[in-house]
Amino acid sequence: MGLGKIKQVLGLCASVALTTTQMSVAEPQYAISMYGDPALPPDFVSLPYANPNAPQGGSVTLGEVGGFDSLNPHILKGRAPWQLRFWANETLMGRSWDEPFTLYGLLAESIDVGPNREWVEFTLRPEAKFSDGSPVTIEDVLWSYETLGTVGHYRYRGLWGKIEEAVQTGPRSVKFTFNEDNPELALLAGMRPILKKAQWDGRDFSESGLDIIPITSAPYVIDSFDPGRSITLKRNPDYWGNDLPFQRGTNNFETLSIEYFGDATVLFEAFKAGEIDLIREGNAEKWENEFTFPAVTDGRIVKSEIPHARPTGMRGLVMNTRRDLFKDWRVRQALIEAFNFEFINDTQTGSRQDRIKSYFGNSDLGMRDGPATGAVLDLLTPFKDSLLPGTLDGYRFPQSDGTARNRTNMRVAASLLKEAGYQVNEGVLQDPNGAPVTFDILLRQGAQEYLSIAEIYVSDLERLGIKATITLVDGAQYTERSRSLDFDMMPFARDLSLSPGNEQVLYWSSENADLEGTRNMMGVKSDALDAMLDRIMTAKSLDELNAVTRAMDRILTAGRYVIPIYHDGPSRIAHKRSLKKPQTPPIYGDRIGYFPDVWWYEE
Repeated sequence: MGLGKIKQVLGLCASVALTTTQMSVAEPQYAISMYGDPALPPDFVSLPYANPNAPQGGSVTLGEVGGFDSLNPHILKGRAPWQLRFWANETLMGRSWDEPFTLYGLLAESIDVGPNREWVEFTLRPEAKFSDGSPVTIEDVLWSYETLGTVGHYRYRGLWGKIEEAVQTGPRSVKFTFNEDNPELALLAGMRPILKKAQWDGRDFSESGLDIIPITSAPYVIDSFDPGRSITLKRNPDYWGNDLPFQRGTNNFETLSIEYFGDATVLFEAFKAGEIDLIREGNAEKWENEFTFPAVTDGRIVKSEIPHARPTGMRGLVMNTRRDLFKDWRVRQALIEAFNFEFINDTQTGSRQDRIKSYFGNSDLGMRDGPATGAVLDLLTPFKDSLLPGTLDGYRFPQSDGTARNRTNMRVAASLLKEAGYQVNEGVLQDPNGAPVTFDILLRQGAQEYLSIAEIYVSDLERLGIKATITLVDGAQYTERSRSLDFDMMPFARDLSLSPGNEQVLYWSSENADLEGTRNMMGVKSDALDAMLDRIMTAKSLDELNAVTRAMDRILTAGRYVIPIYHDGPSRIAHKRSLKKPQTPPIYGDRIGYFPDVWWYEE
């Protein structure tokens, strides 16, 4: 649907509003949940993990590795601080991170849906305003959805293609009608950032960089920045939503600053020196043995561990199956066998962290051990002839004896390579065409953890006759090469939700496998997986969703696309003692919506 059609519909606003009112059978609601009812009542005081009495004021400075050359996080071009998507933008509905997937009114005061969620209608709050004092209008909403859906980042385009019609139905209301049976779309439609249309008149939204400071409706606005080095946001004193229950106890800091560093080592030293206020640590060994400097021992720095109930997700080294070497599952399994996880884990974490066993592990969404049964088996059976070994009968990543030699697994790897047509000639592994087997592991400069892992792995691969090289590039090159899929193997991290849905299409679908900027980094193309993706978006109950994700988990894990490393377990945050947090975290733990959202400053 083009902008011209939207303008035509706007001209019919009055009659459309009357028709829509007559057709609506449900009453507008203050919130919506993917399954069941919202946990909070209409008169809730605050989000359950926020402190409604938190003091406001103070500042916080964070550190990041790399740099930035854009202030627009909604487009493909450039590198914007990722935090701007969340700190400096607002959506029609806001998410509670203490529920799998429930939205409460933010810019919108109410939401209404069709009997099967085939359409959704939002009504804007009359008090909603941008930081320049102008009102948020339906025209801004319609422009934002089309612009993001056509020239914005790929994360926004999927929804726009599923919208049949966007109609202004009243002075402050808008209705989206969908072109497919997909009940999650009603929720996703409430989660697009609303931008100020007038700011972009005569400007190319897709080419913007540091030249335009966005006007937004969010609690924070960009105050100052030093290109590539630092950026500071300040709380808008005239923020329109201060009195909303959804916002009570949140956005407590007066200023939020980000300083950029060349690598993680320099960032850690800056934290030890007091130049930044908070740092996250994923490595349990480092947490135990390196966070012992004086500021920790005398109490100026507090070590906090934040539990959570979300899936482990997947983290490790991803193989680019667009490359001929990685197309054969036996080769991928051989490379997994050669990865001596137990030895690496002991070296990196003192064996304090467990290996990731599947994509949705640590949750009800994850696959169960052993053969597929019940609804999961029913979902997979139609594709049994194309499923890789281990999908139906159960797949586990190999376990070594923990020694550096890893003899048993290396023998298995050699056998698999031979079965796939590879031969060793004078110590060099050759592919079925007689060419030496070589590949590259792409790393970002400063990624010390992965560099240490890759160095051990490269040494082990030499024993199979494989020459693997490690290529270190700066942040800009790394982003561009990953975006253009110019890699053989590289680090991979995919966080997964307790309510998976349409975003899974971006991660794993065949249609996205070869797009530049895709999030399907491994290039997986699977009819069975595509069918599960279709089912996940039409699931009508939590039981059905669990069955579909467990089937999907089996397909992905047995696909052998990623060599997994360890998962983090609880989040580890070291912070100055002046930074305080509520006692009970949300079920998602330390994720978006937790820090800095519900923390505060207090001496």
